[in-house]
Amino acid sequence: MASLSESEGTNRGSMWELDQNLDQPMDEEASRLKNMYREKKFSSVLLLRLAFQSLGVVFGDLGTSPLYVFYNAFPHGVDDEEDVIGALSLIIYTLTLIPLLKEDHLQIVILTGGTFALYSLLCRHAKISTIPNQHKTDEDLTTYSRQTYEENSVGAKIKRWLEAHAYKRNCLLIVVLIGTCTAIGDGILTPAISVLSASGGIKVQNPNMSTDVVVIVAVIILIGLFSMQHYGTDKVGWLFAPIVLLWFILIGSVGALNIHKYKGSVLKAYNPVYIYRYFQRRNSDSWASLGGIMLSITGTEALFADLCHFPVFAIQIAFTLIVFPCLLLAYTGQAAYIIAHKDHVADAFYRSIPDSIYWPAFVIATAAAIVASQATISATYSIIKQALALGCFPRVKIVHTSKKFLGQIYIPDINWILLILCIAVTAGFKNQSQIGNAYGTAVVIVMLVTTFLMVPIMLLVWKSHWILVVTFIVLSLMVEIPYFSACLLKIDQGGWVPLVIATAFFIIMYVWHFCTVKRYEFEMHSKVSMAWILGLGPSLGLVRVPGIGFVYTELASGVPHIFSHFITNLPAIHSVVVFVCVKYLPVYTVPMDERFLVRRIGPKNFHIFRCVARYGYKDLHKKDEDFEKMLFNCLLSFLRLESMMEGYSDSDEFSVLEQKTEGSINNAFLAEKTNNNTMCSNGDLSYSSQDSIVPVQSPLRGNSLLRYSSQASHTVSDELEFLNRCKDAGVVHILGNTIILARRDSGIIKKIAVNYMYAFMRKICRENSVIFNVPHESLLNVGQIYYI
Repeated sequence: MASLSESEGTNRGSMWELDQNLDQPMDEEASRLKNMYREKKFSSVLLLRLAFQSLGVVFGDLGTSPLYVFYNAFPHGVDDEEDVIGALSLIIYTLTLIPLLKEDHLQIVILTGGTFALYSLLCRHAKISTIPNQHKTDEDLTTYSRQTYEENSVGAKIKRWLEAHAYKRNCLLIVVLIGTCTAIGDGILTPAISVLSASGGIKVQNPNMSTDVVVIVAVIILIGLFSMQHYGTDKVGWLFAPIVLLWFILIGSVGALNIHKYKGSVLKAYNPVYIYRYFQRRNSDSWASLGGIMLSITGTEALFADLCHFPVFAIQIAFTLIVFPCLLLAYTGQAAYIIAHKDHVADAFYRSIPDSIYWPAFVIATAAAIVASQATISATYSIIKQALALGCFPRVKIVHTSKKFLGQIYIPDINWILLILCIAVTAGFKNQSQIGNAYGTAVVIVMLVTTFLMVPIMLLVWKSHWILVVTFIVLSLMVEIPYFSACLLKIDQGGWVPLVIATAFFIIMYVWHFCTVKRYEFEMHSKVSMAWILGLGPSLGLVRVPGIGFVYTELASGVPHIFSHFITNLPAIHSVVVFVCVKYLPVYTVPMDERFLVRRIGPKNFHIFRCVARYGYKDLHKKDEDFEKMLFNCLLSFLRLESMMEGYSDSDEFSVLEQKTEGSINNAFLAEKTNNNTMCSNGDLSYSSQDSIVPVQSPLRGNSLLRYSSQASHTVSDELEFLNRCKDAGVVHILGNTIILARRDSGIIKKIAVNYMYAFMRKICRENSVIFNVPHESLLNVGQIYYI
């Protein structure tokens, strides 16, 4: 058990810091693999097996790009074979520079939706969170790691600069939300373009078939894909790697066959001189084609999305030995075919496949498109979960679909919204070109946002030399800015779609976050002083009725205004009062044995406690967890531990005694924790706290110690018995329902955002009582209005 303390704790580091300390979800298997990787004990067979498994999780989106790249690069056809060679040269060196640069040199974890992971990492190293609910005790978590800086170091200057003004923190949050909302657009556009491109193979064998039939087939596949999401990928995930491996073998073999069958001269595209000639010859047309060529690297922002399950070396093996050579063969073979058949650029992939394997290839292509779509859909769920945890999205239902893997979740509401938008995009555009323009715009915006976020990460977290940071920025922007400018030229040709989607999600996230911050500020400014509580006396000036009252608050310290509001309007309060604060920390997970912190408020005869439940942005509230039982068991464990530690100060003598008794105390506590299935932290045994006024007695010696132990045992037994009687009498969960309204003199935009948008989202979102499985008959809502 740990009591909240103002004292500094020592950092324990993260469970697995791949030099960059970036956050990822974790389960037992991932932890085992990571420890093995740290100790360099991976066998060759295990590395090859992990490399094989990474194909289905990491490279599905990147692998299906050959379905639509050349058509989006030349939507109006090809006139000169030199154009094809120049475009192929661009694809080759784009694939070489971006994936290899990220993978082999910097090993940067660029996640789909990883902007929140990067933001959380920055929040740990600088006080830039817009909801300042962190406590120094949080830094003692095993998953919480941060750097220390010298006074005049670059990291210290960056830290002070970020913390100096509120507008800088808000600007950083806005950038993060832009990247996150655009990444959600990926979860809509990837299934649309992948499935539609794969379904287009039906028309190749039946030229007279209407395009509407292809769209209907794509829509049916999409409906089936999203309808199966609630089952999770745990049962069928083992199929992903074989499907993607078969896909890479197929496109590589077909590409090699086309190079041999048609024009081997296409190999001169490996000379980068043809890139220069391509821009020189086509001028503005070559610049516009960059939007289509950029689709060859879609998915590279997710190369390390599951780094917790796959070590870097395994992903490097998969990319170097399978993905990269097969993609080069596929694009080179398609280019050779297009040079020989310039009028087939719209469906070059399927037309270049030999007739004898056409339908098997169609089935494999469709399966690969589904796997690629599944990866982005799952990533979108993860993005929403992170946004919800950081107070940037309304509370929605999250279903844990796998008992084995922590990160496999399903969000029903978001699932059906994605399905509707996917169908709207697919049926609305009906062709790959405009969807490709939209997709390219979304990907390049995510890449740009991530690049800019990497600057403070490299300086503040990694402590990289400024020359390395400048080099990274220059090289990244040299590639990304041209692609971004090319996508801007196609805003009116479908590029507006991700902007509209991102804008809609941005408004939702920002309005929700703005009102959440205001509600927290109201709680902070209106909290009740301890002097007021002490002045009420042990009875709090009211009748203390039998039972336990859990008062939920967003404050980790101080007495919430809801409590004073409650006891002012009602004549009674429960015999035991526990202020419960549930907060999310900028870490991916909080270990189960460090989740709860408990401390006493006021004298013992007040029977008032505080319990802080801490979660990471990847942690889930499982349906089978009894939150009430966990709170009560932690309270019991705290009382036992308090009786052992009471009467000792934080002096050197206390430290010596702690060293002698800490082992037995921890063992006893761990046994108790195991029996009661509690999740209480046992890392910090300090007792005194800001809210506690229990006097600190001097250490006892000899017989005095024995007498004290006997008295303490008797005292704690009485209190434990009292607590159990109160529980039997009944438990009530008191939740605050703070209604946020705009002031009458506010502008029209603020009134619409607060009084209508936020009110509507509060009405349809899940209540905290549902998330924590609070029994309806034990729930009491206390309402109050706050004008902003």
